[in-house]
Amino acid sequence: MHATITTRVEPGSFFDLSRNDPALTRLREDDAEQALPFALMERLVKSGIPYAEHARTLSSDSVDVAGTRFTWFDAELPEQIAREISLADYEIAPHTDGRRVALTQALERLATAHPEGFARIAEFVRGLLWVGLKPGVRAPSLTSSSDPALPYVIVFSEKARHHIPPNTVSPEPSHLFLAENLLHEAVHQSVSFHVLQHQVFADGYSSKTSPKIEIAWRAAQGVARNQFWEVDRAFHATCVYNQLLRFRRTELDRDDLTAGERAHFQAAYDEGMPAVRYLMGRLELLGEHFTVHGRELLADLRNQTDQL
Repeated sequence: MHATITTRVEPGSFFDLSRNDPALTRLREDDAEQALPFALMERLVKSGIPYAEHARTLSSDSVDVAGTRFTWFDAELPEQIAREISLADYEIAPHTDGRRVALTQALERLATAHPEGFARIAEFVRGLLWVGLKPGVRAPSLTSSSDPALPYVIVFSEKARHHIPPNTVSPEPSHLFLAENLLHEAVHQSVSFHVLQHQVFADGYSSKTSPKIEIAWRAAQGVARNQFWEVDRAFHATCVYNQLLRFRRTELDRDDLTAGERAHFQAAYDEGMPAVRYLMGRLELLGEHFTVHGRELLADLRNQTDQL
């Protein structure tokens, strides 16, 4: 077993969409490959809802970058799927030339300037859901998200062109900020794949009873869930920070950023460095909540953190 978070989908594993499985084979034979992640969702959620059949109603365009084809979903998001992944207040944003350009530019930037990051996206992302709040819904919009219940699909909004979580906001949109948010969710997907296939947390560990790690930099958000994180959430965040800080550093070393992009990446980098070091230290103090393999992953994360 590797002591690093997986960077490839293991052939023949649960997440291998090309494996010999009756449900997956039927979808491939019906040219309904866009529904394959939803067939995995049926087995993960175990609600009895045929998510893959609902996903067949989605139309889509493709976005092709560096030899990789991504499915960009269109039409109405089926209610059964939206409820399961907390998107009941959202609808799929209409496809426009401007959105296609922004999405293509973001993926091309990753492919050319961040090949390891793009490789992770190409491996762990198939479907793209660009969403917006439904008319009349008054709530803060998500920036980007992914749900372990729906492998290979990531969600983002127009806000992803302006916001580098948690606190950096630009009045001007940038495909570079969108690129970071796409990578952010791809890392979450890769961590989810690993956690679901390997025992990372100790027997009896539960998010519901987990010790909480105080997150001081989220205090201003006023939501208790964002101010105190469970061990597994902090683990995910530490993995993500390690990748995004490398992304930001690479961007800051380039000479083609606008003044605004540079200022915002610098602010996000300066905020992220103490955050990842804090999380790393807190997780090491809670090592009893990890298996031997989980502690090996923590040691690798420590090595990554020390190299930032």
